[in-house]
Order: sequence, then structure tokens, then C-alpha cells
Amino acid sequence: MLTRSLNGKEYLLEFAVQQAVKAGAEFADVRLLNRQSEFIQTKNLKLAALTGGESQGIGIRILARGGWGFAATQDLSEKSIRRCAQEAYEIAKASGGCRHTPIKLVPEKPWRASWTSPHLIDPFTVDLDEKLRILLDSANGVLSVAGVTLAQGFLHFIKDHQFYANSEGALIDQLSIRSGCLIEATASGEGDQQRASYPCSFGQYEQAGFEMVQGWDLVGNAAKTGRLAVDLLTAPPCPRGNIDTIIGSSQLALQIHESMGHPSELDRALLQEINFAGASFLTPDKLGTLKYGSDIVNLVADATAPGALGSFGFDDEGVQAQCIDLVKAGKFQGYLSSRDTALLIGLNRSGGAMRAESWHFAPIIRMTNISLKPGQGSLEELIEDTKDGLYLETNRSWSIDSMRYNFQFSTEVGYEIKNGKLGRMLKNPSYSGITPEFWNSCDAICGTTEYVHWGTPNCGKGQPMQTMWTGHGASPARFRKLSVGIAQSGGN
Repeated sequence: MLTRSLNGKEYLLEFAVQQAVKAGAEFADVRLLNRQSEFIQTKNLKLAALTGGESQGIGIRILARGGWGFAATQDLSEKSIRRCAQEAYEIAKASGGCRHTPIKLVPEKPWRASWTSPHLIDPFTVDLDEKLRILLDSANGVLSVAGVTLAQGFLHFIKDHQFYANSEGALIDQLSIRSGCLIEATASGEGDQQRASYPCSFGQYEQAGFEMVQGWDLVGNAAKTGRLAVDLLTAPPCPRGNIDTIIGSSQLALQIHESMGHPSELDRALLQEINFAGASFLTPDKLGTLKYGSDIVNLVADATAPGALGSFGFDDEGVQAQCIDLVKAGKFQGYLSSRDTALLIGLNRSGGAMRAESWHFAPIIRMTNISLKPGQGSLEELIEDTKDGLYLETNRSWSIDSMRYNFQFSTEVGYEIKNGKLGRMLKNPSYSGITPEFWNSCDAICGTTEYVHWGTPNCGKGQPMQTMWTGHGASPARFRKLSVGIAQSGGN
């Protein structure tokens, strides 16, 4: 039984499912979503943006004649829902007529359950004045450093209350609160400009309430962020060469996102996503055979991690959250999958990776929390174990090919490591590589004390494009003889 009242939503769900079946659906599912959002941005000591609002609607997905159909509406009247179900059926019928083989689904228990993301303080109960105070006090701290020319920051909050039902009998109620924060300093001088970000370059996002903002202490880290940007102006450039390199956890999180998360999406590997977002070098023939990384590399898709941005109770086709091995002891072992794609490679259950940006989008395969399992020891110990090398942290730009094979990343800051100690600060560092070679060069990963679940709030995929929130747990790790050079100007 559901532990939280549906407040009349159950009737709309059941009615929508009934109408879909009546229209001719072999399978149907329905998502009813209410979203509340707030975004606050400051530039120097002024409010630059303040947006917020609510959105509610229903999306109906139908499997009929071997094809998928989807339609959505904000009008929750019976007439509109009936029309929406009929439209989804007509699309499914047309889609099925274009297919060589009909879509089939692996089984999933029809869950009747509820799930709430962990949070202590609902951010929508916190006064706007308090949120602005944090951002403006942070800006004051950044601007207190001589040489800083721009201080920026934001707070971002989203509350989703979603209800799901399908024609197999599932009925699921989920409440998710996501919070994000960022401060950023820009320093200019002598024909150069440098940026420093905190907690990371995109801002940190978590499945958490306002306590997450308090925990990252933007105000307490503001002056430090400003000093970093200014110090980078006079730092020497990063050297070129094949150099033993420790990559910090927030940068490694993006590396995981681009070189493991996207290529492990099964629709890419099956060439269903190649037209927009690229394909994947991790084709099904490599499953269970490819030496993706060294023996200490273990990567998982874990939708159950508490507080991580890509966590949930059930995905958007009613599959319970799971932890899936993608790479185990260096060997490529698994994919992010759905109820229809799982069957195509012989799996007897979906990996639970189907998600939609909102009620008006059909779900597609998306990352959950794609994370590198921690090893042992602290960052300090890893630096001490590195005779000569580099330490790189905080993403600045990135580029990766459509197969997710060749990549280049640059970071905001680097440091020399000499005789096991951090040395000079370095500016404009970058590194490049080939995905399997990169991960096979990994010979050390820090332990749980260094582990952070970083959140990526803006992963784009699909046509029309959907933006999704994903998580990436990582500890700093060392990569031997990494190709390092000076970052080139340009896009990402």
C-alpha cells in the first residue's frame, strides 16, 4: 500500500491506463508529475536572475502493434486524457508499422510503493532573504580579494512529486527534492583571465534539502575561491609530456560521465542514438571480454545511493532502482538498459535506467549514478606515493568523440608533485587520451574518506533533447604516464 495519500491522483492514473487499454494498447504506462522550481543567481553584489514556478501534466506511453507511442497534456480533464491516450495509440500504431521486429518487454514486478529522497529542510520553506544573504555574503568574500573582477553564484532547487501507474498493476508515488549551489570567481590581469569554482565547475547538486547548501559553506569558502583565481594569473603554465597524474574527484566525475556513462547506454551501443548524441565503442560483442581498465577499476550504475543526484526508488517505467556492475575488476560487464533493450542482448531484467526530463517527454535510457568504487588511503598518502607528477582538479572544458573513445579535458588548476609533496600551482592544464588506455593506466584510487557523490544537473540527450540529472561518485585516482599539455582556447 502507498504510505502517502494520492489526494485523488490515483483516479486520474487509473482512468488514463483504462483509456489507453481501451484505445488498443498491449501495454501502457502513465506518469503524472507536479514540479516546483526556484533558481537564484547573483553577479557581483546584484541579483542577476530569479525564476520559479510550478508545472503539472500527464504523459501516456503505449505499446501497440509492436511500436511505442507517447503523448502528453497539461489538461487533466477526462476528455483531454481520453484524447491523449488515443493520440499515443495512433503514434504507436504508426511506429509499429515502420519496424522490422516488434518491441517486446522483459518482465517486471508491478510494484505498489512510495519513495522519498532524503532531506532535512525543504528548500521551498526557506525565506528568499536567507538564500540571497548566502549568495551576497559569498560575493563579498570573493570580491574582497584584490584582482577579482567578477563574482557569480547561484542556488537552484527542484521538487518533483510524481505518480506512476501501468497496465500491469503498478502504482508508485515518488517525491524528489534536488538542491544545487555554486560560487565562482574570475580574475583578470596582464592579458590573462582565470576562473575558480566552488564546490565544482557546474555547481554541486544532490538529492537533498537546504541543509546541503549549509553543508558546503559557500560563504566560508568564498575568499579562498577568489584567491585561487588571482593566484592562477601568475602561475606558470602546465608542462607537456607523459606524466604520472592524480586527478581530483570532481574532475574524475566528469571523466566517468563522458567515458563510461554515455558509452554504457545500451541504446547508443545498439545504434539507436547515433543520429544526435553519438554511438559507443562499447558494442555488445565486447561485453564480458573487453579489458576496459586495470584490475582496480570497478564502475557501477547505482540508483540506490542515498543522496546522490541520480538516485530514485523506481525509474520511469516502474523498474525498481538497482546497482549494476558496468566494469568489474577492469572488465566490461554491463549496460544501462530498459525493458525493451534488455531483451535485445539476452537480459532477463531491465537495468532500470529509463527516465524522462518531465511529464511531456517520453522516457529514454539515462545515466543513474555512474561511480568509481573507492580504493584505499587518503589523497595525502597518494601524493606522498608519487615521486614526480601532477595533481589536476576542477573541470574547465572537455571534448570527446562520438564513439566516446578519444577525449581531451582541461581543468581550472594543477599542481606539481615533487618527491611526494605538492609544489607549484600550474595554470591551463589539460590532458588527453583514449578511453581504454586511460583506465588501464589507473594504478591507485583513494579510499572512502575522499569519496564524493558529485552531481551533474544538465546532461543532454535525445531528439527532442532532454536534460537529465545524473550522479558520479569518485575518489582521487592516479594515472601513469598520462598525456598532459597546455589547454587550447575554444569551446568544449
